[in-house]
Amino acid sequence: MAKICIVLATYNGEKYLPQMLDSLLAQTRPADFIVAVDDGSKDSSVKILQDYAQKLPLQIHALPENSGHRAAFSKALELARTQLDDDDLIALADQDDVWLPKKIELLENAIQGKSLVFGDASVIDKDGKTVAESWREMERLPKHLSVKALLTGFTNVTGCMALFKAGLLESALPIPEGVPVHDQWITLCAAMRGGYTHIDEAVIQYRIHGGNAIGDADSHAWSEKLRTNLQWAKTVRQSSIYDALDQDQKDFLDGYISYMEARFQSALLPGRLPWLVRNSDFINPHVHGILAHLAHAAFGAVGVKFATRFFGKR
Repeated sequence: MAKICIVLATYNGEKYLPQMLDSLLAQTRPADFIVAVDDGSKDSSVKILQDYAQKLPLQIHALPENSGHRAAFSKALELARTQLDDDDLIALADQDDVWLPKKIELLENAIQGKSLVFGDASVIDKDGKTVAESWREMERLPKHLSVKALLTGFTNVTGCMALFKAGLLESALPIPEGVPVHDQWITLCAAMRGGYTHIDEAVIQYRIHGGNAIGDADSHAWSEKLRTNLQWAKTVRQSSIYDALDQDQKDFLDGYISYMEARFQSALLPGRLPWLVRNSDFINPHVHGILAHLAHAAFGAVGVKFATRFFGKR
């Protein structure tokens, strides 16, 4: 039977951390061990973890200084890796969510021959009140994305709703510094190695409270998102993942980087329109319908400075 490890990163999480840890205690399929990395908290997060170590199989590693969300999870995954075989399973945990009791059980049963499986979530606010029944519907997230779509920086998998095989860490670690969020990188690795699948059931209560390290899609400016996507694409091209792409995928990624760089340099890019139309399914995977795709392709031929000045983008 595969071992299951939960990887948890904490940072000044004392407000919601006990409720999160209580939900781990309530799992119908308990984890075999939990690697918790505290990222230099100034509050009582470490003390809370130490108290729960009497009830949960916690391995606590407290970092002296804050290193950031991606680096903390990368450290935790490195620590977990040494204790797992390739077919063992890893679940990522955020400090402020609430896991539904059958989360691990449902995802373990569904992963089958894939490298990663993810579920849905209900969305709660800072007080635990449900604000949406489905995170996937709220964010209009497709259930599956092609490798090309993932190469653009678009992602549909939220790490705290996922379970994946430890063998993925062979290609996922170390997580490159240019990767915005760890679960985006793990999803791409899964798509390249064994594929990924989904279940429709909610597996957690996903808390959006204004202080999330990630997760609030509306909190970043449009131009900032574009820069992040360009950084992501360049990071992929510089990584070992690039060598594993087929030639068509490499050509697409190179074309996407060239297009994004041009969008920051030029006011209008009419010459890019044919490429944008051909690749609209990958660049705008959340868009449905021919007319909608054409409209998005047309706007994609507008430079960033022009769009911020004349279209109210920021």
